[in-house]
Amino acid sequence: MNKFLYAIASILALTSCANTFDINGTTNVSTLDGQKLYLKVFKDTTLKNLDSCDVVHGQFQFEGSIDSVRVATIYLNETSGLPVVLEGGDIQVKIDNMQESVTGTPLNDALSAFRSKFTQLTNQSMELVHKHDQAIMNGSDMSVVNARLARENEEINAKMDKLVTSFVTENFDNVLGPYVFINTCVNRYEVPMLDAWIEDIMSKATDKFKNDPQVKEYYKAAQENQNIMNGMKDMPAQAPAQQVAPPQDGPTPNQMAAPQGQPGEAPAQTE
Repeated sequence: MNKFLYAIASILALTSCANTFDINGTTNVSTLDGQKLYLKVFKDTTLKNLDSCDVVHGQFQFEGSIDSVRVATIYLNETSGLPVVLEGGDIQVKIDNMQESVTGTPLNDALSAFRSKFTQLTNQSMELVHKHDQAIMNGSDMSVVNARLARENEEINAKMDKLVTSFVTENFDNVLGPYVFINTCVNRYEVPMLDAWIEDIMSKATDKFKNDPQVKEYYKAAQENQNIMNGMKDMPAQAPAQQVAPPQDGPTPNQMAAPQGQPGEAPAQTE
């Protein structure tokens, strides 16, 4: 009997741990000290506040319980923030003057690796602008320069497309696939729309991915908007509702620390 009760207690303990999260963060950004951070998550299509904390001597912590694994966002005030997957394990957040990282659990490690690769490609794309301006200053033949930069840009875009598509398809059945998919769609269009990439993803998607609340809502709204554009459906009395989606992926640490009215440079988007 004692062995049976011990087994039941162990199962209950494991179940309890699986529904809790523990986030420990450190930062060397001095202007973050004393600031309040908020941990928010989308439940279905509604943004909910899970926890909040103050940054004290460069350290902060979130903890709580959830009914399932979710992608949350760490906010400073109402600005876009840092994505973090709420799952069992010790989640470590590090924020310095140049970058941030979220590691310690499988899905957070995967998302951080993806964001790092995407940021590298984004920086390469931004560098093309610098190369263009430098060529003008050097008096180079711009027809030759533009042709070369166009090829480089095409190569970078192809790598981005492959990176995002592979990541979404490889993560159809966990929270990362829908998260990156929705953020990609939001960054492409102001309102839900269809394109070849979206249709390709949906044609390959698993039922679990298609039934994700945010994916399902976006795709339905996109189909309706497409039907309106094709003349297959009348325009509603009011403009089509914009999608409810996760915030665009995070700012730099300096942006998080910047006082209101003094924003930093626009963050590179990961989706």
